[in-house]
Amino acid sequence: MAVQAVPTKGNLMNTKKSLALAKNGYELLDRKRNILIREMMTLIDQVNAIQEKIDKAYEEAYLALQTANVTNGFCEDISKSVPIEDGLHLDSRSVMGVEIPILTIDEHPHEKYIYYGMMSTNSAVDKAYMLFSKVKYLTVELAEIENSVYRLADAIKKTQKRANALKNIMIPRFEETVKFISDALDEKDREEFSRLKVIKRNKLREGSEEE
Repeated sequence: MAVQAVPTKGNLMNTKKSLALAKNGYELLDRKRNILIREMMTLIDQVNAIQEKIDKAYEEAYLALQTANVTNGFCEDISKSVPIEDGLHLDSRSVMGVEIPILTIDEHPHEKYIYYGMMSTNSAVDKAYMLFSKVKYLTVELAEIENSVYRLADAIKKTQKRANALKNIMIPRFEETVKFISDALDEKDREEFSRLKVIKRNKLREGSEEE
């Protein structure tokens, strides 16, 4: 439904400016949406690749833990000697205004950071420890990418909603308002032109009668 604005040339100019801004805004939002979608699709491909790696890593790690439990006894007390991970760092990068997390974790060479006693354990424990360390790094990588995908998907949804509002509501409304004002001004011009013709005709008739 057209906005019933007062049909003046000033309002016509202002509405045309608003229409141009709305169209430009829609183009920018559409471009942003496409860039975000491309970024998200790239990350989804990475998620699928890492998910396969992490599934395999977990399978190998739990199998190694079972072997360690059988050959060395239950490893619960041994696991308590491994310190809580505190080397996780969070940063971010911006993609079209969307903050994407960057997770990094300090890497410790396994041969230099064995926290349990070597005398009371065997190679099966070492293997389980190294495999679960691998799982840790993959989990951090997966968490970063999955969170990025979630944020991008949310931003795409919001951007699409704004773009649809401009395309389906604001732009048609401004176009109808421009048409309404233009038609009203044209009709006013026609009426004024007809009125002037009548005045001119009357003056000519009066001049003829005086002669």
